[in-house]
Amino acid sequence: MSSVRVVEHPVLQEALARLRDKATKPAEFRRLMADAGLILGLAALEKLKTAPGRVDTPLKSAKAERIAQPVALVAILRAGLGLLPKLTELLPDAAAGHIGLYRNEETLNPIRYYVRLPKRLPDTKTLLFDPMLATGGSAAEAIRILKTDGAREITLVSLLATKAGVKRVQREHPAVAIVTAAVDPVLNKHGYIVPGLGDAGDRIFGTL
Repeated sequence: MSSVRVVEHPVLQEALARLRDKATKPAEFRRLMADAGLILGLAALEKLKTAPGRVDTPLKSAKAERIAQPVALVAILRAGLGLLPKLTELLPDAAAGHIGLYRNEETLNPIRYYVRLPKRLPDTKTLLFDPMLATGGSAAEAIRILKTDGAREITLVSLLATKAGVKRVQREHPAVAIVTAAVDPVLNKHGYIVPGLGDAGDRIFGTL
């Protein structure tokens, strides 16, 4: 069964509170999403493989730990992009990938329209970014796509999740870890998280 980690860092929870606020404007919403993505991404990478080395400081040589495992940051379009800006600045060598899925509003099933993934996924620590883990359908389909391309070490990073979404991912992909800021109690009949924060993509891009 996949693990679920709720990151309770006060800075992340403050950002989440402001993201939930309907009065938060798109520019501020984008900044807060990027902050949240950085904190969640770092939590997801805590067990990233490193190797010992040395570095020359201005005074003398010192021991140092260096990243020894490739990282891939894969966003489910379009809302997943909102979590990436600050993490990609911190990890400039990380490969980027994109999976385009939209949800059929009647069946709530995901429909794929675009996939572009990095090479060498089998050797890579892959983070999949889906801000709203609602029904779990899009995340489960995106994970299936990653596995088909060879990804073996996948962590799903979501700002908000529901119990239903978590259960679906755990059922279909039990080895995939989930990192989130909160698990909300309700998934309504339209497939939206309640209380949630509204449509993340619309709020990021100002298309309300």
